[in-house]
Amino acid sequence: MRLLLAAALFISLHCLPADAQEADVPPPSRCLAIAEELPRVIYANYSGSRVLKAEAPAEEAVTITYAGHSTYVIESPADVRVATDFSGVYGSELLPRVVTMNRAHRTHYTEVPDARIEHVLRGWNPEGGPARHALTVDDVYIRNVPTDIRSFGGGMIPDGNSIFIFEIANLCIGHLGHLHHHLADEHYAAIGRLDIVMVPIDGGMTLSVEGMSEIARRLFSSIILPMHRHATPIGEFTSLMGENFDVRFFEERSFTVSRRDLPRRPTILVLSGV
Repeated sequence: MRLLLAAALFISLHCLPADAQEADVPPPSRCLAIAEELPRVIYANYSGSRVLKAEAPAEEAVTITYAGHSTYVIESPADVRVATDFSGVYGSELLPRVVTMNRAHRTHYTEVPDARIEHVLRGWNPEGGPARHALTVDDVYIRNVPTDIRSFGGGMIPDGNSIFIFEIANLCIGHLGHLHHHLADEHYAAIGRLDIVMVPIDGGMTLSVEGMSEIARRLFSSIILPMHRHATPIGEFTSLMGENFDVRFFEERSFTVSRRDLPRRPTILVLSGV
């Protein structure tokens, strides 16, 4: 009960809309609703069919492409294109309608996004305090959970990063951003269930590989997508995840998945380029 109350307080403080483009009252979150049905449990996995398919039926399916660095491009059934940690270097070949950013380094944001991008969601609030996003674009609902970020002096800046969550086609997709610290119970409660999670595994510029693997294990998502790898051997991350997680390597940079195609066994999916 205390965890649920903390989640409600965290959401009320951090997940309200940021500007006039976003709804006055955010729509209900399926990812949170399902997680809250299991009190005292951090549930972040949906077990669907036994096989992850490289191609799924177009209806209610999401296509995810690794563009580079920490940028994944997510395409919804209604052709809404979202690019994560957008700097303009990756993910702009086909202009996204929505971009998310985090301010750790210039490789994770741009001060001059293309004016044709409809929605630019910064993971920090330039005016101070936490960023608050609850945005619906056609069949995509986007919200954020603020976290702190390291300063160049070594301290922590409150609310300088955001974990962005995309609810599309009955899937809950999370991008951890440039995460610099372990997550508290309140963060997990505010995140809710994640079917797919994008995890930086650089080994120090964000959180250590050990720290990131601990977070990924607790989320226990059906699909874990590494990113921001730099020189970290993939095996260092996958070995820390343990025997409960399968590992698959794709020769392509993209895959398409619907909820019914999620793997029964949680799978670390390494796309080409990672």
